[in-house]
Amino acid sequence: MTPRVSVKAFLAIARTALTAPPSKRQTPLTFVVGNESADLDSLCSAILLAYLRTHSPPHTLHIPLCHIPRDDLSLRPEFTSVLRRAGTSPDDVINLSELPGAGSLSPADTRWLLVDHNALTGQLAQLYSAQIEACIDHHADEAKVPRDSPLRVIEKRGSCASLVVAQCRDAWDALSATSSSEEEEGARAVDANLAYLGLGPILIDTSNLQNADKTTKFDTDAAASGSSASYERKAFHDEVANLKEDITSLSLRDILRKDYKEWEDAGVRLGTSSVPQDFAFLAKKAGGEDALAERIREWAKEKDLGLMAVLTTSSDDGKFKREMLVWAQSEEAVQAAKKFEKQRSEELGLSPWNNGTLDVDGEGRWRRCWAQANIKNSRKQIAPMLREALGA
Repeated sequence: MTPRVSVKAFLAIARTALTAPPSKRQTPLTFVVGNESADLDSLCSAILLAYLRTHSPPHTLHIPLCHIPRDDLSLRPEFTSVLRRAGTSPDDVINLSELPGAGSLSPADTRWLLVDHNALTGQLAQLYSAQIEACIDHHADEAKVPRDSPLRVIEKRGSCASLVVAQCRDAWDALSATSSSEEEEGARAVDANLAYLGLGPILIDTSNLQNADKTTKFDTDAAASGSSASYERKAFHDEVANLKEDITSLSLRDILRKDYKEWEDAGVRLGTSSVPQDFAFLAKKAGGEDALAERIREWAKEKDLGLMAVLTTSSDDGKFKREMLVWAQSEEAVQAAKKFEKQRSEELGLSPWNNGTLDVDGEGRWRRCWAQANIKNSRKQIAPMLREALGA
């Protein structure tokens, strides 16, 4: 691999390796994949980590994989914005639609490095869980990655991209140091492209480094290390944040699937959707609270969920707020949801949303919608609470 290849060229090389005929494919293939919500942190961290690992000894090609099908990329204009600054586009990234089936690519011929999660979920988990070799993550440790893995980093950060930058800082510096004078201008351009891949999610996940509950010294240091990119930090953050939060053109189904993750514990499938607008916005868009509830029910049915959680964030007059809806649709899920409410209401500062107009209790169904006073807790903390209530 030639040092300082552009991000766009790197993605083309990775695609060529993946799509080569089985008889000419060099195996094992090493994949870097983010979590199935495929938020900006997961998507950018996977590309950044794959690039830097590929350009570091022993120079094994790492293929970055977006954990969504190609059609879902259109739901993430914020990712498109960051990719543009990184000198590439969504057409260049590799996604689930391009992953060969097990009949063409044996799981035994793959190796997996997880970023922004430490346990595979969804369809990938069914085939490739045994091939996980490493992870870089900032979520709760699910003990799925072997303790003796050569790379196993699970630490608290506002953004997983901060961990990637820190872990690969020496490799990044070494690349810059090996550039000849003739290559220097191109090297600076590639450095700027890579910096945007790290800066985008770091700034979004920490609210431009202003969210005291999320921002750590490591996030601030990582953002500073990417300052070689010529950019105005607030303008960059605001551009990407506005694209991420503008869901006015999306259907309710697309809103619920844009940032979606699921798990299965104790025989109950839990699905969670994170939404960057409040329930008043969603109800208005749906045509009323009953219509909103029906859209959520339809999505839960489509995903075959026993327990569904919708977690919202929004800002009114500059004041950040969170709301949450939990909907149980089986007896086991109802018991778990009631346990969650009893154990976590005080901790999370839960109070009825809109006087309980979205609440339901009876006939094997249970639904609660709350305002969440404790805004420190996001899905990163709430999903484990729900899973614990299920008996995970």
